[in-house]
Amino acid sequence: MPALVSRAREGDPRSVARLISLVENGDPALPDVAAALAPYAGHAQVIGLTGSPGVGKSTTTNELVRVLRKTGRRVGVLAVDPSSPFTGGAILGDRVRMQEHTTDPGVYIRSMSSRGQLGGLSAATPQAVRVLEGAGCDVILVETVGVGQAEVEIASLADTTLVLLAPGMGDAIQAVKAGVLEIADIFVINKADRPGADATYRDIQGMLGLGERAPGDWRPQVVKATAVKAEGMDDVLAAVDKHHAWLQKTGNLLVRRERRASVEIEAIALGTLRSRIGSLREGTALPTLAAAVAGGTLDPYAAADELIKGL
Repeated sequence: MPALVSRAREGDPRSVARLISLVENGDPALPDVAAALAPYAGHAQVIGLTGSPGVGKSTTTNELVRVLRKTGRRVGVLAVDPSSPFTGGAILGDRVRMQEHTTDPGVYIRSMSSRGQLGGLSAATPQAVRVLEGAGCDVILVETVGVGQAEVEIASLADTTLVLLAPGMGDAIQAVKAGVLEIADIFVINKADRPGADATYRDIQGMLGLGERAPGDWRPQVVKATAVKAEGMDDVLAAVDKHHAWLQKTGNLLVRRERRASVEIEAIALGTLRSRIGSLREGTALPTLAAAVAGGTLDPYAAADELIKGL
C-alpha cells in the first residue's frame, strides 16, 4: 500500500484510479489506504458545485479546470452521477464535457456513481477527496448529482460551495425558499446570455439582502457567467479565491475542515454499526426481539436497547 500511495503521489493516474476504486468498493485494505494518505490530507482547496439538472454544472466545471490550469494549479475532479433505482447502474457521462483535459497530466477526472446515496454525493466521495489530496492536487472540484432543493450534503465536504442557477428556472418565491440556496458561498448565474438573467440576479441579491449577518460574516457573491462560451469564468475564480482568503483570514477554513472530519468519522462509525446490525440478522437475537415486539411483550425501544447491547 505505501508503494501504491507513493506512485499516486508521483502523479501516476492508474495508481490514483486504483486507490479510488478501493475506496468505492469498501475494500478491506481501506484502513491501510487511509493511514497511508493521512500525512498528505488537508492541503487541497475543495470546491463544490451543485444545482439543478441542466443548469450547466459539467460545463462550468470544465471551464473552471481550464482557468485553474492557467494559474499552474494541479486539479482533481470528482463528478458524481445518479445511479438507477432499478438496475443500480450509472452512465457516468459528466466527464464527456471535459474531454479537452484528458491528456493534461495536471488534471485527474473521475466519475463516480451515487450508488443510491441521497444528498447529491456518493458515500465514497469524502475518501476519494483524500486520495486526490494525497495525489498532490492543489484544487479538487466536486460536482454533485444535481437532484434538487434538498441537495445540501456538499456543504459539509467543500471549503467553498458554488450553487449554479439559470434564467427561467423560477421566480422570486423560489429564490427565498429554504434548502440548497442557503448553502451557497457563491451563486453563479450561468447561461447569462439568455433572457431573464438580470431578473434572476436581482432576485438572488434581494434574497441575500433579507439575511442577517454579523459584522465580518461572509456575504455570498453573485456572479454571472456563460460557461459554454467561456465567459465570466475568471470572475467566478476570483470570487472563489476571495472566499478562500476570507476563510483563511477568519479561521473558518479550519472550522469547516474539522466539521468535515467529524462528519466523515461519524459516517464511517455508522457504516460499521450498520454492517454489525446486518450480521445480527443471520443470528437469533434480532428475530427473537422482533417476535417479542410483534407479540406485544416488548416495546421497540427496549428491543433496540437490547440489540445495541449485543453490538
